[in-house]
Amino acid sequence: MNESDPGPAGSAPHDEALRQAIELLFFAYRDFTGEADDILAQFGFGRAHHRVIYFVGRNSGITVNQLLAILKITKQSLSRVLSQLIEEGFVEQKTDDCDRRRRLMTLTEKGTALEAMLTDAQSRRIAGAFAESGADAINGFRLILRNIINEEDRERIEPFFEG
Repeated sequence: MNESDPGPAGSAPHDEALRQAIELLFFAYRDFTGEADDILAQFGFGRAHHRVIYFVGRNSGITVNQLLAILKITKQSLSRVLSQLIEEGFVEQKTDDCDRRRRLMTLTEKGTALEAMLTDAQSRRIAGAFAESGADAINGFRLILRNIINEEDRERIEPFFEG
């Protein structure tokens, strides 16, 4: 068997194939985040800010606890990042009318514009990879990514696999 051969269908991949996959993920992550990092740096933001902006944009009205569950960071870490985003006018927090203890977050117009810039940069990279790879590769890639995600978090992405 070739060192990079994952083996017969249904068998475990060879150690070298696993190492190659890990290395590919490192390089892909570096390049996927690189252009966004450059945009974020212009605002004095980092990747934590990007994640908050992205998930608040995708889940308008999200609570702090829901965001903590997605990001799996401490309240202290989120508080620091969120405070800066609120102070600088990218995110706004409103008290929930039904439960005054809950704070609901949405992007402001400024936050929506930044989220669009970041997502557009990353979307172009993924769209290019998809165009070069074909439908079978796209479906396989999505399935592999899904299976890398911790099982308890998969319910968040299951709607992507329906229909």
